[in-house]
Amino acid sequence: MRVRNARTGHERAGRLLPGVLALGLAAALSSPAALRAQAPEIGKAAPAFTLLDTKGDQHSLSQYAGKYVVLEWLNYDCPYVKKHYSSGNIPGQQQKWRDEGVVWLAIVSSAPGTQGHFEPADMDARTASDGSNASAVLLDPSGKVGRAYDARTTPHMFVIDPQGVLRYMGGIDDKPTARVEDLDDATQLADKALEELFAGKAVTVPTSRPYGCSVKYAG
Repeated sequence: MRVRNARTGHERAGRLLPGVLALGLAAALSSPAALRAQAPEIGKAAPAFTLLDTKGDQHSLSQYAGKYVVLEWLNYDCPYVKKHYSSGNIPGQQQKWRDEGVVWLAIVSSAPGTQGHFEPADMDARTASDGSNASAVLLDPSGKVGRAYDARTTPHMFVIDPQGVLRYMGGIDDKPTARVEDLDDATQLADKALEELFAGKAVTVPTSRPYGCSVKYAG
């Protein structure tokens, strides 16, 4: 910025106050364009993460290099999640793809005191009663990993290829309702993406609008 000398009328280069710089930087980083730039992108490397599961075991995306990985954001009490578990839709897909060597990780980003947050033992009980066939249920109470993936709803699905590249993100299907009967004519988008990838084809619908309950992040 330039400052005019009141006595001489000449302009000189002035220094921006640290506070002004900080405010400008904060505004830039919080702008919609900056936030979009930080979000995961199809065809780019999926955000790295390391989380503990309900058994206390550690899982990092890097340890599954060479395998397809599915990430499913989970909230046991969300009616949309209940639709897909009570019908067997998600458990069936989990088992189908695990049989093909896919690693299917369910992630709970519900903060303590919010819907969907339980102690690990309670999560294990819910996992069993819901008939889940996920490889593991990972704990993300700080929401750090959820925000890195811009996970917005439960469920919100991500498919990562063996090279760690994001190939699909969005809804599990194209019928954004909590009604089980709507599964009859729904296109299972995450499942379709995996079918195409396993066939050596490009994913025809790489992104879709996720639907469900909002992820219950801290703050």
